[in-house]
Amino acid sequence: MSKKWVNWKMLLPALLVAVVGIIVWQKWRGPEIRAYRVESHPLIQQVVATGRVASDDRADIGSEITAVVRERLVDRGQPVQENEVLITLSADQLKAQEQEAQAALALMRSSRRPQAQARLEQAQSHLAQAKREVQRRRLLAKEKAIPTEDLEQAENALAAAQAGFDQAKLDVSALAQGGVEESILQQRLNAIRAALDKTQIRAPFSGTVLERYVSPGDTVQPGQALLTLRDQSKIELLVPVDERNLGVLEVGQPAIIIADAYPNEPFRAEITSIAPVIDPQRGTVDIRLSAAPAPDFLKEDMTITATIETARNDAALVVPNDTLFQQNGNRAKVWVYSHGKANETQVRTGLNSLALSQITEGLSAGDIVLGTSDELTDGQRVRATISPLPQSRTIDAAERTDGETPMKLD
Repeated sequence: MSKKWVNWKMLLPALLVAVVGIIVWQKWRGPEIRAYRVESHPLIQQVVATGRVASDDRADIGSEITAVVRERLVDRGQPVQENEVLITLSADQLKAQEQEAQAALALMRSSRRPQAQARLEQAQSHLAQAKREVQRRRLLAKEKAIPTEDLEQAENALAAAQAGFDQAKLDVSALAQGGVEESILQQRLNAIRAALDKTQIRAPFSGTVLERYVSPGDTVQPGQALLTLRDQSKIELLVPVDERNLGVLEVGQPAIIIADAYPNEPFRAEITSIAPVIDPQRGTVDIRLSAAPAPDFLKEDMTITATIETARNDAALVVPNDTLFQQNGNRAKVWVYSHGKANETQVRTGLNSLALSQITEGLSAGDIVLGTSDELTDGQRVRATISPLPQSRTIDAAERTDGETPMKLD
């Protein structure tokens, strides 16, 4: 037997003891588990749901007069501004009536009014003369110088002169500025001009044309719908939300909206109403959000995703959601790493996001918690591998390579 073989036989037991020792030591140290340090972190609690663009603020725009469509200035999908002309109707007959009414009013002011004033002055002169004649004949009749019939003729002439004077006064009053005649003619002119205004169909509010029903040459009747207009400033977003989120939703909460068709153009909205009933088939509650102003690209029934901010804490004590187990309401348990061991600890939770949960009771800043594992037991020895909190990395940390080695604690 060679001397080399003897040396190996002597070393083999020592090697076996060393290997067994390493295995036992590794088992004694426990399994390696991802861990996180409890720290203060901004936390935004959100509810994310998918819905659609909906609008109850739509109006049928109609005509108030019977006329022929002369020109349609807008088409489907076109945005319009308040008071913008959408359709013009034929107005030839109304314009002729307007000219006639203007001429009648001008004639009254320039001719009929001066003539009435002249007739009044003439009637006043006749009345004065008739009064003098009656007085003269009464004196003569008293002296028996004329027959009674002559006096009666003079008195009848006075009555006629008085009636003529009274009528002339009425005519002057009627034709005076602001009088009955002028008011009637002015009202007729105003009515014609109002009808002319109705030949221009205008937008009652800013919005978008959803539908048009007439073309040039069509005859329209009062009450007939010519266009359907949607109020762009009052567009609503209808989002069905899981009823389990009802307790955290409130009117006025802000949201970020992203339309599937325009993923790079998010916009802000807020909850305006929460339905008072639950949909029993889907287990959802309908919430409505408004965006003011709403983007021009929004269209009826467009699919959108709403991320609703239900609560915020700028300095919440947080742990990753995957460290929590046996959750029941706001109660849960975590594995706290201390002195190389996993210790089961009861905690109370507060706000939660998609990745983090707020701890309101049971942990302190700097504590180390382990990722959950079904194989852990209370007091078991473990090795903790510290990882950064989800969403808590800086920009530089977010750009690290996946191969970077995290810090380990034994």
